[in-house]
Amino acid sequence: MLTIVRPETLVYWHRAGFRRYWRWKSRSRGGRPQIETDLRALIRRMSKENHLWGAPRIHGELLKLGFDVAQSTVAKYMVKRRGPPSQEWRTFLHNQAPDIAAIDLFVVPTIGF
Repeated sequence: MLTIVRPETLVYWHRAGFRRYWRWKSRSRGGRPQIETDLRALIRRMSKENHLWGAPRIHGELLKLGFDVAQSTVAKYMVKRRGPPSQEWRTFLHNQAPDIAAIDLFVVPTIGF
């Protein structure tokens, strides 16, 4: 069976299918309810101002203030800090030069090389 359709109809079907797919893909699937924006901002502010505090300390302080939030949620919304920068190649060679030179002196040629 052969059905002839106009190109506009085919484009319409394609767009409608695309819309239905993404509406289905972005549907709500339940799970934990999101926390309020103000609470997220408070967590970020506390972690910025008290950079030595970790998630357990901020979680405890929030519980004292009356916010019922999980420690994992606090850790999720804290400001991520970068660790100290690693040394560069030149610094590594400078620090390890005596050991590298000492190792190179212990090469012993044998009969079979």
